Amino acid sequence: MSYINESLSSGEKVEALFKLHWFARVPMACWIILGIPTLGLTLFVALYEFLKLKYTEQGVTNKRVIFKTGIISRKTEEMTLKSIETVEIEQGIIGRVFGFGNLKVTGRGISDVIFKGLADPMSAKRHIESVSNPVA
Repeated sequence: MSYINESLSSGEKVEALFKLHWFARVPMACWIILGIPTLGLTLFVALYEFLKLKYTEQGVTNKRVIFKTGIISRKTEEMTLKSIETVEIEQGIIGRVFGFGNLKVTGRGISDVIFKGLADPMSAKRHIESVSNPVA
């Protein structure tokens, strides 16, 4: 079971889970390709990159935004929807061309939550804003 589903409080439900773009797997592919001339030594790094991506969770519930990383240990960044002030898209030229980017959620008196390597940052921004500012 995923961390986001395990951590739901009473009355809380998952509104959206944000997928990583395929471009996030490029470093892993590079390490696999480098495994050929290094006689497989870099395959351990490729395995680490794979597990790092597999155990990254990003999403929004009806109460908070959640970013979780960690293979064995766990690091989470969470922010209640009431605390959100701005939701910003960070997208470079390559991100614009291939359709991926980061989403920076800024809140009152709280550190930012940054969703990295999102497949569709504009859709994620709309999800967060629609949940945090429901139309009456």
